[in-house]
Amino acid sequence: MGAEETQGIDTAAVDAEEFARNVGRTPDAELRAGMSGPLRERILAEIFRRMEEHFKPGVSQDGVIHWRIGGRPDGGEDHWEVVVADGSCTTSPGAASEPRVTLKLDGMTFLKLVTGNANGPMLFMTGKLKIEGDLMFSAQIQSMFRIPSK
Repeated sequence: MGAEETQGIDTAAVDAEEFARNVGRTPDAELRAGMSGPLRERILAEIFRRMEEHFKPGVSQDGVIHWRIGGRPDGGEDHWEVVVADGSCTTSPGAASEPRVTLKLDGMTFLKLVTGNANGPMLFMTGKLKIEGDLMFSAQIQSMFRIPSK
């Protein structure tokens, strides 16, 4: 029996648009609690899996994006790598390659950003999103993906 069956939730069956709407309607404190709870790892894995599906194939920019997502129950961060190369996108936990850009934010802010419920430049300007590396490339990241409509 898979982990999603033992928890009673099939994360692969969750509709992306409905998830985006729910993130937009959920208070920040509840999102933060959810991203520091037992489903965090599965939520992140499903979001990064879907990044590959939502990637726009016509993207001409190549680069490695590192995500450092804070707010784990142990106080640490989850590290994910997104590799955009030759018109395709692959994701994996960890950080194996030299990044073109590293994005650092907490779990709640990450959820809002990837569901279109927060604006990347505004998060950066308010200090909720830290960016290391190629700022021009980072400004293009959201346009590389079909963001679910909320």
